[in-house]
Amino acid sequence: MNTQGAPRLRIGVIGVGRVGGVLAAAWQRAGHMVQRASAISDVSVLRAEALIPNATIVDVTDVSRDCDLVLLAVPDDVMPGLAAGLAEAGAVSPGQFWAHPAGRFGIGVLEPLTQRGAVPLALHPVMTFTGTSVDLTRLVDCPFGVTSQPAMRSVAEALVVEAGGEPVWVPEEARTGYHAALAFGSNSVSSITVQALEILRAAGIEHGERLMSPLLHVTIDNALAFGDRAITGPVARGDVDAVHAHLDAISEISIPAADAYRALARLIADRAMAAGVIDMDQAAALLAALNRR
Repeated sequence: MNTQGAPRLRIGVIGVGRVGGVLAAAWQRAGHMVQRASAISDVSVLRAEALIPNATIVDVTDVSRDCDLVLLAVPDDVMPGLAAGLAEAGAVSPGQFWAHPAGRFGIGVLEPLTQRGAVPLALHPVMTFTGTSVDLTRLVDCPFGVTSQPAMRSVAEALVVEAGGEPVWVPEEARTGYHAALAFGSNSVSSITVQALEILRAAGIEHGERLMSPLLHVTIDNALAFGDRAITGPVARGDVDAVHAHLDAISEISIPAADAYRALARLIADRAMAAGVIDMDQAAALLAALNRR
């Protein structure tokens, strides 16, 4: 990316975790100066030394001094209190950019800082992080959920582009739904995949990942491309006997997994019926099978 002629920012990082360290390193790669960081744990210090070696490790209240942009990259449950505490401590300079990478929050969580003159930005990379330099490559074309004051939208989007990402505008009022959808899709797939591998092992199938990998990749690609028309399997066929057999087999291995199968199968049946994949009678028979204990 060509950044010649663009203004260089002095950046401070509060929280050199997996996300904070990598984002700071990406902006450093774009030519900005990461000059201060707050890193408490030994792991965070090591990550700072590896990713942003020119940054000086300082106390959290000193990170923002002489900075143009402060990245507040701390856990979600810590952020509201820390933002309020930093505002109360006078850690904000008027016109200073304060950004966070949390998916859950928009710019409202930074309101105590905004009231002291900060310019708030929410820049959420839609990616899982290792906290290593490997993530810098993965940031290329990574979508970022961006929320800011309307006048600052171009600035927020430029910072995302400089990090290598692709900005996607998310209105403040849509932030919770946006994050819920991402968590529901990503975290559910992860847990269901691990559970499926455990069921395969219990059935005596070795190297289950070799079976699941191509199936999952094709399933996700088809769902993204075709929506509900991509639904397949016994529920999509109205195959009540197969659903009964599945529940019996899974229940012998894990009751929580069987309950999850029931819940997801109900959702599949509802969506399949709405899409015209199965009819109402098939859906009713499936739901009766799923309600059986």
